[in-house]
Amino acid sequence: MRKKWAGYTVAFSLCMSLLAPAGQSRAADVSVRVTLPDFAVNLNGHTVENQYREYPLLVYRDITYFPMTWYDTRMLGLEATWSPDDGLNIKQSRVTSTYVPYKSERRNAAAYAAEVPASAVTINGKAIDNTKEEYPLLSFRDVTYFPLTWRFAHDEFGWDYRWSDTGGLSITSHNPQLQTAPLPAYAGENDVALFKGYYYFVETTDTTNHVYRAPVRKPSDKEEIYSYNFYSTDMLPKVVSFQIRDNTLWFKYHLGGGFVGSDYFVKIGDDGKAELLRHGYLNFRDTPYGTLIVLQGASAFEGGNLYLSPPGQDDANRKRVGDPKLMYAVKYDGTWSLGPNDEVSYTAIVGDDVYILASRSDSDANKIYKINLKTNKTEKIVDSSVSRFRMLDNKLYYVKDEDNALYSSALDGTDEIKLSDHAVSWFDSIDGNVFYTTKKEGNRFELYQADPNREDPLVWTTPVASVQVANDRLVCRFGENDDYGVVLLDGSGRLLLSVADPISHVLTSDEGILLESARDSSVEFIR
Repeated sequence: MRKKWAGYTVAFSLCMSLLAPAGQSRAADVSVRVTLPDFAVNLNGHTVENQYREYPLLVYRDITYFPMTWYDTRMLGLEATWSPDDGLNIKQSRVTSTYVPYKSERRNAAAYAAEVPASAVTINGKAIDNTKEEYPLLSFRDVTYFPLTWRFAHDEFGWDYRWSDTGGLSITSHNPQLQTAPLPAYAGENDVALFKGYYYFVETTDTTNHVYRAPVRKPSDKEEIYSYNFYSTDMLPKVVSFQIRDNTLWFKYHLGGGFVGSDYFVKIGDDGKAELLRHGYLNFRDTPYGTLIVLQGASAFEGGNLYLSPPGQDDANRKRVGDPKLMYAVKYDGTWSLGPNDEVSYTAIVGDDVYILASRSDSDANKIYKINLKTNKTEKIVDSSVSRFRMLDNKLYYVKDEDNALYSSALDGTDEIKLSDHAVSWFDSIDGNVFYTTKKEGNRFELYQADPNREDPLVWTTPVASVQVANDRLVCRFGENDDYGVVLLDGSGRLLLSVADPISHVLTSDEGILLESARDSSVEFIR
């Protein structure tokens, strides 16, 4: 997308000439001489390399100008929009970006000609007559250049503005900044996690996966905490996925094929020691009475695939719980849930009780049951087929198969309420508000807030690629061709921050938001 890579291209003279009605005239653009800085320029801690930059900083009348490219503006907390009626509108906004160097193979000359566009400009809602400005906006290589004067940089945008003969010019904005994790370049080929002050990542050497952790404050001090060998014939042998379970970090990998292979679950202690605790096609949840284990795979369709492993004992001593004739956490269409987060869609633990998705027959499939771990009493709570459910705010929330709508009920299944106006693909709750997505064309989804008292409001106007709740924020990820890679929303659906960089994954983190760049697989962190 040219706009995102080459910059916010507002070619004033071109746009105005194309947009002006026939017969009207406007003031002509003026050509002026500009030079490259002969001093250091630092933007938010990044030293700008001007000699081989496609859009270098410029100097005009002893004032430094910076290019209003897509990433440069958003790194400094600015957005620029263009309309034929109002011209260029520049304003502070809740945006951010990594620093993009815009490297070029061509060395820049010492001086160039730039244009002073005679066009309408609005800065933070204030109209600017560019033809009368002592330090006007300029146009160079089809990109608008903005003067870093005290008036604009400090007074309008509130940036820290410093100059010294030895250090040159330093500009620091106060919008949130993305921090690039100094991890090995190939760490981005696999999952990465941030947990309790450490980065966790994977490096592959020949047919061995090495799992490392490194302190955030000193990433060079990495230590290997686990390794395993694999065969090239294994299904997805290099893939490692991290997950936080009950304030503990785990990771999972797979060895072997689809039917004869196995998932391996490894727990990481606070001291960094990694211990392989379980393997097989299964999932598990901690309870006050030990670990609840749901066997998956072909054997699950025989029923009675729910077990409890007593605390501190080997899984060999596990005992069967619940009705042995039920098939637990099995979708009756012949599939079952896999993946690091699937357990939240079919099990919940409340005190002595386990709530779980289970099937008895083709006509009695995918219902919500409650099992008391003390008495082993098993009772059906929701007598409707559901695709998934969650426990939120001490209530049951579930999506019915009959209409794909979202419902809620009390823990005993009474007081059922329909919550959504649309079919539901994903849902979660934050600050007492329930949000859900409904699928549109392709792999795009619209994000709504559930409101049983009125029509559900659309939370974000642009369809998203995915949504999740992370550290008390809604994290909405978009496609590579969208304007923004991620937006962060609060519990009321209000915008907190837009991230300009294209983002391929939202990674596991117990603080802030950890993102993988779709541009170069680098790992970015934002508080």
